[in-house]
Amino acid sequence: MRIVSATEDRVITTAAAVTTALAAPSQGSTELCNWRVRMEPGTTGPLHSIDREQLWTVLAGSLSITSDGATSRAGEGETVILPAGVDRQVTSGDEVTDVLVCMGVGGMATVPGNPAPVPLPWAR
Repeated sequence: MRIVSATEDRVITTAAAVTTALAAPSQGSTELCNWRVRMEPGTTGPLHSIDREQLWTVLAGSLSITSDGATSRAGEGETVILPAGVDRQVTSGDEVTDVLVCMGVGGMATVPGNPAPVPLPWAR
């Protein structure tokens, strides 16, 4: 067993969110990784896809997720299951939104028009 504590060096700030790595291979996990995402009200992340299934559990606030041509809303206590390889775009609701994300290790992102895979720094 291993207990991982949150540290500032595992916090990544982007234009869309503040992401805190909680567990990943660099913290000793071999199969799963998870991280916390905090988005300010009305923030939209980039259109992208991930090559692993992800679970997004809304801890506070709400999200709108556009995926595969449909938009759905998830609120506090709900979990969104996002399949691998499908373009998605996430927008926070009218309040600060906190989400816990989980996926298998090794996930990579791609953006439309650029097939080069990009590693997720919070999942390494």
